[in-house]
Amino acid sequence: MKTIELIKPNTFNNENHWYPKVLNATIHPMVNFFLNLDKERIIARYCHLHPKVNPDKLREILSYECKYFLWGGADLINSTSADGDKNMVIIENNSCPSGQKSMPLLDDNKEDGVYRLLIERTFKPILEKKRKLVKDGRLAVLYDKNYMETSGYAAVIADVFKEDVFLVPYYSNKENEHIKIENEIFYLKQGDEWIPLRGIFRYVTQKPWNRFPINSKTKILNPIITCLAGGRNKMVAAKAYDIYNTELEEYGMKINIPDTIWDVSKNEIPLWVKKMGGQAVVKIPYSNAGQGVYTIVNEQELEEFMKLEIEYERFIVQSLIGNYNWSSVSTKGKYYHVGTMPNAKGETFVSDIRMMISSTKDGIKPLCMYSRRALLPLVNDLESSKDSWQMLGTNLSVKLGENEWTSDTNRLLIMDRRDYNKLGLGIDDLIETFIQTVLSTIAIDKMCISLINSNKKFKKKLFTSLNNDSTLLNELY
Repeated sequence: MKTIELIKPNTFNNENHWYPKVLNATIHPMVNFFLNLDKERIIARYCHLHPKVNPDKLREILSYECKYFLWGGADLINSTSADGDKNMVIIENNSCPSGQKSMPLLDDNKEDGVYRLLIERTFKPILEKKRKLVKDGRLAVLYDKNYMETSGYAAVIADVFKEDVFLVPYYSNKENEHIKIENEIFYLKQGDEWIPLRGIFRYVTQKPWNRFPINSKTKILNPIITCLAGGRNKMVAAKAYDIYNTELEEYGMKINIPDTIWDVSKNEIPLWVKKMGGQAVVKIPYSNAGQGVYTIVNEQELEEFMKLEIEYERFIVQSLIGNYNWSSVSTKGKYYHVGTMPNAKGETFVSDIRMMISSTKDGIKPLCMYSRRALLPLVNDLESSKDSWQMLGTNLSVKLGENEWTSDTNRLLIMDRRDYNKLGLGIDDLIETFIQTVLSTIAIDKMCISLINSNKKFKKKLFTSLNNDSTLLNELY
């Protein structure tokens, strides 16, 4: 189990904060080109290809400055229909996303990469606002997994602020006697002294709402409301997307998501799976890192799911995007995975793309990207496969035990000259991925705003009406 560390300035070592395969990788020219596109060129290109999109509205969207959801990472899949209607589809947007350790450097002369970009663009400004709630506190990075990246953030924060930074483990289901919260201020215990914290960079992903209060005088990136409003809550995220899509419709835009049924009790799940043609995805809305997602493609997998004992009461059921021969029939027809370019054996693998963004004074900007592929190739005939998750699941996180994780990096596809070509993505796909990420981020940020009243208090009754799951509600700090 990790212990508290004190990270000093000038200690960043890039070998500690990137996967080995990324350290000497050269970024793909198309990805580099995309990341250097300015806002107006993106708008001009997107509206040229989507003539029904209102350019002024798109400009407003790309200039949006988030109030709560300042840093996110969306997972998308490249799908198409038999008629060639291609869509980048949002699977989820994460409020504490990974990605830095998988991203080749944009500039070989800037060895702390986009770690620094996020800290300078987004974290530093929230601590420099005129209204400082904790004047004489220290800075800390709190984490419950992903030490490789969180230690990188701590080192960059130390460099940017020119002060020592605490790197602090903060696990669920632990005593956590080294942290206390008084009068909405976080304190860290060092010896016999309790040190106030003025700012926290949060990479806490497992039920973070049971350790963080809604209101905090200690500035936090991201505040916990972002998790409840959709960043770690697929139930409320689905509703946030639906609400924002209503607003976007008149401007020719929408968030692309699978058909989604929310507030489903466990007993109802077989009925919805049947309605979707026998193939569907069932999700525990509050899980992440690939946990709590179940692909159902036949009766056996449905029966196995129904036998599971799950602590939560409400689920979401989504249309499944698989192979054309066995995808769900959605309201828009049947969509299936574009997948990777065929390998030498003619095999195509399901892949997704993660795009990390952050909110800045100039709007929402992309930070980094990576991709992941499934373990086994797609098959045309389901009878030749025993486990659909091995064909459809892409998450690299592997849970070893409570608060213990590793990653299956053999399936990682990075944005370098070699791997990127396997994805079959062009510049317009990257722009579409970015637009979808921005739209989903804004939808969640707007939901955050709706859940906080004018006195900065959490609207618990409204939240309960959106997400009436007593197990979750009992977990809130």
